[in-house]
Amino acid sequence: MAVDLSMPILVVDDHRTVARILQKLLASLGFGDVETATSGEEALARLKGRPYGLVISDWSMEPMGGDELVRRLRGDAARRGTPFILVSADDRPEKTGAARAAGADTYLPKPFDAQELKACMNEVLGPF
Repeated sequence: MAVDLSMPILVVDDHRTVARILQKLLASLGFGDVETATSGEEALARLKGRPYGLVISDWSMEPMGGDELVRRLRGDAARRGTPFILVSADDRPEKTGAARAAGADTYLPKPFDAQELKACMNEVLGPF
């Protein structure tokens, strides 16, 4: 099944500039319905109001990091199947296992470009 390029995507990052850059990368890949949230709490509120086809969240945010956000999402029966990618500037190999243990589908270390993002999304969503 082909990936729906019109599916809504939620980008969560406490740095607005980083969120906008990621929004532009997604647009360059053909995704037009990309919303942003600047905190885990704001993301949870958005997730309650709308189903998203993918969540991409920064790991290191205060007071709720991306790891806690994905745990809460996985605990919500209505949203637990939402694909989730954790991103972080910490590129240690053990972060991948920690991301999966938290409930993320995969982990993407920063910095990354559009092709690396696409490869990660292909892993989670299938090829597009």
